[in-house]
Amino acid sequence: MSEFSRLALVVSDAPLAREAAETEFRNVTDWVPLDEAEAVVVLGGDGFMLQTLHGMLDSGRIIPAYGLNLGTVGFLMNRNRNPETLVKRINKAKPHHIAPLRMCAVTQDGKKHTFCAINEVSLLRETRQTAKLEVMVDDKVRIPELVCDGVLLATPAGSTAYNLSADGPILPLDSNLLALTPISPFRPRRWHGAILPDRSRISLRVLEEEKRPVSVVADQRELRDVARVDLEIARDSELTLLFDPGHALDERIVAEQFVV
Repeated sequence: MSEFSRLALVVSDAPLAREAAETEFRNVTDWVPLDEAEAVVVLGGDGFMLQTLHGMLDSGRIIPAYGLNLGTVGFLMNRNRNPETLVKRINKAKPHHIAPLRMCAVTQDGKKHTFCAINEVSLLRETRQTAKLEVMVDDKVRIPELVCDGVLLATPAGSTAYNLSADGPILPLDSNLLALTPISPFRPRRWHGAILPDRSRISLRVLEEEKRPVSVVADQRELRDVARVDLEIARDSELTLLFDPGHALDERIVAEQFVV
């Protein structure tokens, strides 16, 4: 358990979060700028937490993040409790380490793009034409032609998000696994996806790319007209989320499996 003496506060643009920041949290401690902080308090919802984490990945300066839910979902956040005990709760929080996916994509014009994704990377058809994809794992072709609306690769932290909505499996946080899940597969119709070791390298090649254009989304970043997408875990960019005892992410992943 770490003691954080220099905390930064970042606030989403949502009116509720802005109001809470000014009326409840502004005077809780002597906040410092993000680039000087030992940890950051994120006030908002899951979307803003992802935005904040991506900002740290882009800057190369990664510090622990403690989220307070003032959004709609809050799966990555803690409950909003008494602001006066915030600093004490942060110093008692349980850290969870998350390694994001690194996506290297090549578009039809030959340009290369590299992004990270904390939840998932998804490929989706752009038009009425179904997508046709070649699926490779560790340089071995596993499915020569997947005809579908799309396909996604999810981390354990992201397995309860888009992946779950696409009927993918929920992965325990410490499972060292990835979920490869098709979106409305047409052929092979009986393929429902795969659970892969997180050391795997996954490549998705778009077939008939001009006739059947495909976009790719890494969390909140989208690229159009991709030709190939290569994916692997970015072990050199590990993130740390802080959770109150009894409210940890792994417990919520287990609880999500019993929601009816």
